[in-house]
Amino acid sequence: MRKIDFVALIIGASCVGSVAALAGPISLNPDLQADAGGPSVIRAESDEAAQPIQVSAPNRGHLGGGFIEFVFGGDQGARSMPRPRYEAYPAAPPPPAQMAPPDEVDQPLLQAPRASRGEPARPGIDPRFEKQVVDYPGTHAPGTIVIDTPNRFLYLVQGGGKAMRYGIGVGRPGFTWAGVKHISQKREWPAWTPPPEMLKRRPDLPRHMEGGPENPLGARAMYLGSSLYRIHGSNEPWTIGTAVSSGCIRMRNEDVMDLYERVRVGTRVVVM
Repeated sequence: MRKIDFVALIIGASCVGSVAALAGPISLNPDLQADAGGPSVIRAESDEAAQPIQVSAPNRGHLGGGFIEFVFGGDQGARSMPRPRYEAYPAAPPPPAQMAPPDEVDQPLLQAPRASRGEPARPGIDPRFEKQVVDYPGTHAPGTIVIDTPNRFLYLVQGGGKAMRYGIGVGRPGFTWAGVKHISQKREWPAWTPPPEMLKRRPDLPRHMEGGPENPLGARAMYLGSSLYRIHGSNEPWTIGTAVSSGCIRMRNEDVMDLYERVRVGTRVVVM
């Protein structure tokens, strides 16, 4: 009996020790299990890389080994748990900057192309027909106006074998002429009264039009003797270099104004 009581006493003491060891709270989260000094603290790492967090296993004391040690003791020593890694998704890129359309609406109307103003586009003047000083081998005296109808040029002869050359528009087929005339009158911004012959061909024309920018005679006119022909400006500069008139010699307004200041009444005009 004494042996049996002694063995029972030893077994009872072992069970009491095991119960005392298990008296602390049991957590289902392995990262929050308590060690001998209280709950373990998980500190945030400053390093962004994923590093293992060391958590010490609770000091449960010696449970006697065997099956009881396996069930209640778990692993002894440190356990390594990988630190969770969170992917940082980049912020959505800002929408692309909207490029302001070219500033066309605010441009002044006068600077807009003719087509955008509802008018047909007109070709620029050929550089050959711009005013320029050229060599002139002819025998006409200085101050004479020579009109080269086939080539659409007007020459104001100067001394030293030179001449001022201007581009002109001439009579269309059937309205060209040749001869010698003299300037009989000079007018600035002349009025226009179409002759009966012209009104017969064009009854839609006005019977009279005062001088101004819209007048077909343009800024200046030099009348040739008693004929119906004139050297005059034009509000259609794109026609310079062409054959479109009813026999008059037309020039750009800036060119006829220049010629007007260089000649006088009585100047000889040779039309070829």
